[in-house]
Amino acid sequence: MGMVKNNAKLSIKEKIGFSLGDVASSLYFNMFMLYLLYYYTDVFGITAAAAGTMIGITRLWESFSDPVIGILADRTTTRWGKYRPYILWMALPFGIIGILTFTAPDLPSQQKLIYAYITYSLLNLSYSLINVPYNALLGVLTSNSLERTSASAYKTFGSNIGGIIVQAATLPLVAFWGRGVESKGFQLTAIFFSVFVTAMFLLCFFTTRERVTPRISQTSVKRDVKDLLNNGPWWILLLSTIITLIWVSLKMGSTVYYFKYYVGNKELASVFLVIGTITSMSGILLTKKLTAIFGKKRLFIYSMIGNGIFMSAMIIPAPDQLWLMYTFQILSAFIGATSFPVLFAMYADTADYSEWKNNRRATGLVFSAALFSHKMGWAIGGAFSGLLLTFFGYKANMVQNSNSIIGIRMLMSMIPGFLAVIAGLTLLFYKLDDSKMKEIEAELSEKRVL
Repeated sequence: MGMVKNNAKLSIKEKIGFSLGDVASSLYFNMFMLYLLYYYTDVFGITAAAAGTMIGITRLWESFSDPVIGILADRTTTRWGKYRPYILWMALPFGIIGILTFTAPDLPSQQKLIYAYITYSLLNLSYSLINVPYNALLGVLTSNSLERTSASAYKTFGSNIGGIIVQAATLPLVAFWGRGVESKGFQLTAIFFSVFVTAMFLLCFFTTRERVTPRISQTSVKRDVKDLLNNGPWWILLLSTIITLIWVSLKMGSTVYYFKYYVGNKELASVFLVIGTITSMSGILLTKKLTAIFGKKRLFIYSMIGNGIFMSAMIIPAPDQLWLMYTFQILSAFIGATSFPVLFAMYADTADYSEWKNNRRATGLVFSAALFSHKMGWAIGGAFSGLLLTFFGYKANMVQNSNSIIGIRMLMSMIPGFLAVIAGLTLLFYKLDDSKMKEIEAELSEKRVL
């Protein structure tokens, strides 16, 4: 099957439109990553161990739905394409379920936990139904590897914009709307964000196009799965992404605790997070240039190692050394900025590799690995956060003992820093360097026009 302009450069308008999907995802993703564990323990009234276990089990279970959704998306045929329809269909349900997750009904403790399991399970499912196709869309906007890297950089830039909004606005909005009642403040803030989540996904749908069409249509789920399982580069990315999301979950989930109980000022968490995200956005602007110099693989390795070193250094500052905390945050964020756009671009490369090797393409299934690994890492990191807090003796809304403070500091520094280095070193086994991708891209271009 042929295609039109599959190798064409993407317009700025389309890249921005595509990035809005990650602005939307990031609004909710950052709400969950930064504040959900805190919300469950200090607002809703669930113990840290129960909340961490619930988050881990739910995320882990739901992560296995991602490959199924990827297979389904690959077999979807509409006038809008394979992946864009899911963005249209799920924009509103995703927004509504996010509101329910941050709604705290007055229930007995056991029923609170059941409510959390139900709403969070629905949230993870809706997240998959919209984000597996959205991430797969990157692989079919164009077949040009450098243009995909550029689009991925826009995507990550959009993610950081969503992150800044959540980091800067959540706690002030909770305080403003809650007026001393945090449960009410979180619910109204979730409603506020949900309006933008729905609107931006719809804009993403209307401003993008699917151009890459596989030469041979996919009909066999068994063969698609077999091709995926035999895709060595995909396995490397899967492992690295899982490790990456574990450290991200650990660090982000402990930030509010760090500033509330170690620094003594919860509101400063917003400043700390915003500084990191703005710095990261400036680093993302260099992605295309640095990729051309180092190649995606080496750039990812260098980025992760540098990031890990400066994250680990967060163990050094005393509670009143804010300038040192901010310095380490700036350095780690800037050095690590290129890692995520490069990572998603490499997933698109593994889809090309699979098509080149097998004469078959299952873009949705390949990209479902990205979300699967996100959820898997998020599950492990979320569970460990709650369990480690309990292990170190954390008690909600109380003065923490020395062991608890040490645990919170470790979760902000050396533990995620070590894991970031490991995630980078994993890519030493990744074989699709840029020269190999140029060879694959050229051969696929010849095949696709036949």
